[in-house]
This record gives sequence, structure tokens and C-alpha cells, in this order.
Amino acid sequence: MPARLPRNEQPTSTAVVNSSEPSGPVTMADVAARLGISKMTVSRAFRQSNGGRSNELRQTILRTCHEMGYVLDQTARTFSSKRSGFVAALIPALNNSNFSDTAHGLTSVLAQRGLQVLLGYTDYDIPTEERLIREMLTRRPEGVVVTGGSHTPAARKLLKAAGVPVIETWDLLTDPIEHTVGFSNAEATGALVRELHAKGYRRIAFLGGVAASDARGADRRRGFVETMRALKLDAHRSISVGHAPVSMADGARGVAELVDKWPDVEAVVCVSDHAAFGALAECQRRGWAVPGRLAIAGFGSFEVGTACHPQITTVALDCFGMGRMAGELLVRAIDSARGGQRLAPEIITIPYNIEMRGST
Repeated sequence: MPARLPRNEQPTSTAVVNSSEPSGPVTMADVAARLGISKMTVSRAFRQSNGGRSNELRQTILRTCHEMGYVLDQTARTFSSKRSGFVAALIPALNNSNFSDTAHGLTSVLAQRGLQVLLGYTDYDIPTEERLIREMLTRRPEGVVVTGGSHTPAARKLLKAAGVPVIETWDLLTDPIEHTVGFSNAEATGALVRELHAKGYRRIAFLGGVAASDARGADRRRGFVETMRALKLDAHRSISVGHAPVSMADGARGVAELVDKWPDVEAVVCVSDHAAFGALAECQRRGWAVPGRLAIAGFGSFEVGTACHPQITTVALDCFGMGRMAGELLVRAIDSARGGQRLAPEIITIPYNIEMRGST
């Protein structure tokens, strides 16, 4: 007669296991107990897809996991394989359609490769960006995408030491951390000034925010000043109102201050379409004809610029395309990293277009 197992090693009845539900979070051990199999068999089901009988068992395991609400904890696998399956991305604001379009373009590419995006927003604050970078890197992303090239020294050091591909977007940089997908904000603003000059405007002003709060806005102001000087025009008509992002209310207040300070101003270049819309609304409230009394231009080609009358002249960008190109570059960089290689730094320049509309 065969020897009996000690009582504490007797197989558990499947019927008994099925009659009870886990009282806390469902674990792999709970799934294994439900099916009367080992945890190793459950784990194997998540990383194999063999045919035949073993595939039938795998489908049963996965179906049971779904029924029980079990989600595989990837933490251990992440540390052993160095593949977390996600990318960290930082944008200045969630309610800015240009940045959300960039994030959408990025996600559209990464999702096709099974990569998820952990999205954070900095509120245009570089110390906040540093904190988010530090926190996200503890989760072992396979790549990092940041907006712009203005970082704290500590954040820059973190990104350089991360050992994963890093892409800076929305700018062209003289000293990039690694990869860049963007355009020159200064150059684009200069091109806008030259278009206004070609239409006969000479006394042109700039309306932007406090420089320290928005590096891209500061670059646009610099592009305005450099181009005005190159055209041998007065570059001193410039005003700062509010912190980034410069609002419609800031634009309204700013255009009133501009005209009060420089009554002869003919045209104003605003740091964004939102500021330009506010300036346009204030001109209409005061009875100043646009573009008869004052021409107004913006930046970014936001929807609000086409929903008003007259429509606002602007610098148009393919924000979704910028995100898509960043995603495609990141996928190539991640593939190289998974193969033990490092993709050589690349710079991808995004085109822009000056759209002259009714406001000028």
C-alpha cells in the first residue's frame, strides 16, 4: 500500500478553491490555486504562445486571469530583462493643444510597438521637470522625451546618466543631450517678421511673457530682435506680460500697454495665438481696426486663430508630425539599445509655415 502524504502536503481540492475568492489583491498564487497548477506554469503562460495542447492550457490560464482580474506584475521582469515596456514623456501643459498633439503623435507610433507612454507635465517649471525626471527614471523607462532644451543642471545630468535614449523636442539646440526633433523658434519668428516687413510694416512690436518662465518664448523674442536689427528697424518695441503660458487676458492687457507706450506701432508679433487673440479682442473693444489701425500676428496655429474675425496670421507647425517623428526615432534608438548598441545622435528638423491671414 503506497505511503500517504502528511496532512499539510495533501493536494487541495479544486472545488474547495473555486468556492473562495481572494480577500485582497489577486496574485499569481491565487490564479494557480484556482486552476490547481503551479505559479511557474501561470508565469510561463504570459511569456509563451506555443501551439497544441500547451496553447489550450495557456488560453485557460489567461482566461482565468481575466475573470479574476489578475494583472501580471512586470517589476521583476523589468529588472531582469531591462525592458520595462514604457517611455517617459514630459510636456509643459496638458491643456495646450499643440503639446497634446505632439504627445498623441508620439503615442501613435509607440503603441504599434507595444510601448506605453508615462506622461507628465511640468507647468513650464524646470525645477518641476527635474523632480519628474528623477521620479520617472526610478521606474526604468526605455526612453525619455522632453520638451525643449532648458533644464536644470541636475536634470541634464540625470538624463545623460540614465543610460536610455533621450529626445528633446520643440527646439533646435546647440548642445543637445542626445537626439533632437524640433525647429528654431527664433528662426521661425524671424521669418514671420520678414513677411510683415515685405507687406510694408516697419514699426513692429513684440508681445511676450516674462523670459525666465518660457525658454521658447525667449527664443521667439530673440528672433524678433535679431531680425528687426538685420532689417535696420527699431527692435526696442517689446513688452513682457504674465508668465508662461501667456494668456488671452495677458494679450489684451499687453496690447493696450504697447499702444500707450508706442502710439505709432503698426504691427505686433505675439508669442502665441492665445496672446494674439486677446490682443485682437482688446482692439475690437477699443474700436481699433485690425489690420487698419494695428496688424496682429501670433504663433502656433491654434484653432482659436481661425475661429475669430479676422483670422490671425501665425506660424503653423505640424505638432502631431513632430511627435510621430520623435516616436519613430525613439523606436529605432530603443531597438538599438535592446541589441546592445547605441544609436548615433540625430537631429530632425521640423518644417514650419508662415500663414498670412486677415489680421495682417
